[in-house]
Amino acid sequence: MAAGTSNYWEDLRKQARQLENELDLKLVSFSKLCTSYSHSSARDGRRDRYSSDTTPLLNGSSQDRMFETMAIEIEQLLARLTGVNDKMAEYTNSAGVPSLNAALMHTLQRHRDILQDYTHEFHKTKANFVAIRERENLMGSVRKDIESYKSGSGVNNRRTELFLKEHDHLRNSDRLIEETISIAMATKENMTSQRGMLKSIQSKMNTLANHFPAVNSLIQRINLRKRRDSLILGGVIGVCTILLLLYAFH
Repeated sequence: MAAGTSNYWEDLRKQARQLENELDLKLVSFSKLCTSYSHSSARDGRRDRYSSDTTPLLNGSSQDRMFETMAIEIEQLLARLTGVNDKMAEYTNSAGVPSLNAALMHTLQRHRDILQDYTHEFHKTKANFVAIRERENLMGSVRKDIESYKSGSGVNNRRTELFLKEHDHLRNSDRLIEETISIAMATKENMTSQRGMLKSIQSKMNTLANHFPAVNSLIQRINLRKRRDSLILGGVIGVCTILLLLYAFH
């Protein structure tokens, strides 16, 4: 029976690791899609500005469909991983498993932390993508109005040039924000890696701490034996001294 429950736990861990690996790959692709969407929108904006073509900025509807598809796939993987974590929690709380099994609880907590990190990263990337898409929609509308005004008047007046310069300033600001977001994501990945290292060190320290009670017990037994030997030796010396004194004064 114990072997069966152990196999069940290992199967759950294997499923969790497999889903975590799939989520990691999906999230990397999802983040790259968001970045490429932003860059392609910037290139489209430059092409629209220097051409008389008034093609809509968000002509790349295929990227929108890809975004929706990947978001649904990631949400499904997160739901499956949540289900596996719930089964692992039920296993640790079942009657056939010791309630104070620190190793199982530590493993479960690690998988929960990974799930939480992936969920947070997914929602953050999704929110960034939606914000970029809404901003590009707004910028595209402004650019269409400018182009319409230019084509209607037929004159590149001073006001149009000022609008274009302001538009360039906005796009430069957006580029700086995107670079800052990329640096923040890289910093987050490094901190996640460092947290994993710290957790590994903490696990080793806990293992050493679990051995300390046995060492302390051994030291106490040694001290008790040493004290007993000292008492016996003192008693022998005292008896011998009394016998010598009795013999001397007899």
